[in-house]
Amino acid sequence: MIGSGRFFASITEKTAENKDTSSEKNTRASTSSDASLSSQTNFQTSPDSSINRAAPSGSVPPDWDENPDLNISTFSQLPSSTFGYNQHMIINNDFKEALRQILWQFRAPIRYAVAYGSGVFPQTASPSKIPSAIHPNPSPAISSMQGSRGKMIDFIFGVTFTQHWHSLNLQHHRDHYSAVGSLGSSLVSRIQDNWGAGVYFNPFVTVNGTLIKYGVVNLDTLCRDLSEWDTLYLAGRLHKPVKILRDDARVRLANQINLISAVRTALLLLPSTFTEQELYSTIAGISYLGDPRMALPAENQNKVANIIKHQLPNFRRLYAPLIENLPNVAFHDSRCNSIDWKDDPNTNITLVQDMNPKKRGNMVRRLPRAFRSKLYYRYQSKFQIPQPEFEKMMEDSNDRDPSRVKRQQGGVFEQKIANENQKGLQEEVRKAIKSTVQWPSVTQTLKSVVTAGVSRSWRYAGEKIKKYRDGQKGEMNVTGTP
Repeated sequence: MIGSGRFFASITEKTAENKDTSSEKNTRASTSSDASLSSQTNFQTSPDSSINRAAPSGSVPPDWDENPDLNISTFSQLPSSTFGYNQHMIINNDFKEALRQILWQFRAPIRYAVAYGSGVFPQTASPSKIPSAIHPNPSPAISSMQGSRGKMIDFIFGVTFTQHWHSLNLQHHRDHYSAVGSLGSSLVSRIQDNWGAGVYFNPFVTVNGTLIKYGVVNLDTLCRDLSEWDTLYLAGRLHKPVKILRDDARVRLANQINLISAVRTALLLLPSTFTEQELYSTIAGISYLGDPRMALPAENQNKVANIIKHQLPNFRRLYAPLIENLPNVAFHDSRCNSIDWKDDPNTNITLVQDMNPKKRGNMVRRLPRAFRSKLYYRYQSKFQIPQPEFEKMMEDSNDRDPSRVKRQQGGVFEQKIANENQKGLQEEVRKAIKSTVQWPSVTQTLKSVVTAGVSRSWRYAGEKIKKYRDGQKGEMNVTGTP
């Protein structure tokens, strides 16, 4: 088993090496319209710059996720000074700076921002250094990182006031919007908040000479999905490595809940002994269960395998500290004794988990509230539990009663779920995931036709079909069969 302190120390030390200086942030803030906001709202472009040392692993309370306060407003209110550092991926400094320069072109205040997807984290072999023509006039750092593969760069922007944000953004970037933008920020914000998964995407827009797609989401919507999995639309995206460019304390806490929930869900789907690749593939695949694009020729069918193959060290950075703090799972491989194992993409470590129904029942009880409810209703039907008895169990497991602070311990019902045969449990968990993902994904896809406009939607669909065909060609090259 790895020493969690040693792994965590390497994470915090590397993060400190890549932090922004205070003067750098202040200089940029002075040139931005949201400078005054940044001094009041406590967002960060990287983890707390005052921290240069690793905290001991015991500094995070073991039950931090039992009754988390998602109304926090400052980083000092997090469970520990280095809480959530695992979320910060390390990328090339010049590339990171180029991404941040894109953010500064937006005059509307962005509280939380991530860059994600294959434009930031490659899902194929190292690209050629020949520049791609997809970006009209990219920075040298973007050209160098992407080379000939030329990927549109995806962003998610978390904002406090949806209508206000779009009002400001429409003034400065009207060309980013389809014809819907001409109807005003009020309608745009209603479309964002009331349709689909609560995200408004503007794809195929050029900022700083770079082709990007950005999605705007209200922070409340984002935190709810991360902590409760009501749609898994954004939570699923953050199950994979993303580059946080602007951080927020509440989102960091909610996303840590999201990540540990992904580990617990994957453990319910896995046997007693499994590998890292199996674990991370299960986690990365959660949000694709029920995604209509995976049932159509609209996405590379090898997407999950490609993500894991080319981003294994980043998945370790994201999840290893969480695994180390869970009592029922451990790395169990002599290769963990090597200092450099965590950076070796060719090492596939073995893990073991305790299949004791009581411990697994506790995992079921600590699943995200909205997702857990779906799983419970499935098992109510399967176990034929009378409605009054079931409602009493749901009342007893209510997490939202502010007058009660209770330990999230699995009872007889949760232990019975956890003790079901592995095939039956996998089937029910997957069905609960599909029922969570499917409808928001379908409605968000339909909404995008309106928000992006017909021409951009057609172009986006064409890109997805191309990815599907590229995936098919790759599979043929590997197997040698059509």
